[in-house]
Amino acid sequence: MAALPPMRQVIEAAGLRASKALGQNFLLDLNLLDSIVRAMPIQPGDAVYEVGPGPGGLTRALLKAGARVTAVERDARALPILGDLAAVAPLTVIEGDALKQQPAALFPGGAHIAANLPYNIGTALLVGWLSEAQWLPWWRSATLMFQREVAERIVALPGSAAYGRLAVLAGWRSRARIVTTLPPAAFVPPPKVSSAVVQLLPKDPADGVAPGDLARVTAAAFGQRRKMLRAAMKSLPGGVEAIEAAGLDGTRRAETLDIAEFVTLTKAWQKG
Repeated sequence: MAALPPMRQVIEAAGLRASKALGQNFLLDLNLLDSIVRAMPIQPGDAVYEVGPGPGGLTRALLKAGARVTAVERDARALPILGDLAAVAPLTVIEGDALKQQPAALFPGGAHIAANLPYNIGTALLVGWLSEAQWLPWWRSATLMFQREVAERIVALPGSAAYGRLAVLAGWRSRARIVTTLPPAAFVPPPKVSSAVVQLLPKDPADGVAPGDLARVTAAAFGQRRKMLRAAMKSLPGGVEAIEAAGLDGTRRAETLDIAEFVTLTKAWQKG
C-alpha cells in the first residue's frame, strides 16, 4: 500500500476522467477520506461492501484501516486501477451494476457499507437496503455520500421542510446522522452542489409493520403535502378510515406526524 503512487498520478497515468453519465465525482483528498473511515464503526478485519469505488480513493482509506473490502464497480475503465490495488491488499472487485447485486449472499457474517455514491443511484440503493424483508439486515452500518440536500432529507425531523418519506423510512429502521459535509471543491471535477456523508446504524422497530405497507401509507400521506391528512389519504383505499382507527386528527398535515404515528397509521390501514 505504501508503495502505491498518489491517486492523482494514478488517474492521470490511466487517462481516467470522471464520467457525467455515471454520475462520477472523484474524492481524492487523503485527509478527508481517512476522516470518513475513522467515523465508521469498523475494526481491523471487518468486511466492507463498497459501491462505486472509481479509482479507489475511499478504497485505499478502508484498506489502510484494516478492512477487507468487496467493491462493486461498473466502470470498466477503473478496473485496472482497482486490480493493481487488489494485488497488494485484501480487495475483491466485482464488475457490475450495484443496483443488480445481491450483497446479502456475499456476507453471511455481515458487513459494513461504504460508498461515495453516484448521485443518480444513491437514493434507490438506500431505499432498497432499508426495505429488505430480513431485518435486522446483513449490513451493520452504512456510511454513504449524498448530495447535501438528500442527506438532509434522510435525517430530517417532523415539522421541517425536508421531512418526508425518506426520513420516515430511515428513522423507522435506523439511527441516521450526518457525519460531515463537503464543499464542491473537495471533488474532481467539482459538482454543482455540496455533499454530505450520512451514517446509518440499523435498529429493529419490532412493530410488525411491513416496509411495503409503510411505503404505501407515506406515499399517500406525502403525495399532496399542502393538503390535510384526510384529503391526502383519499388516494389510498381505506386510508381515511385508517386515520380514524389510528385516533389521528385528519386535519393535520403529513409533515407533522412523527414516525411512531406513521407506524400506528400503517397498522390501522393493515387491519382495515
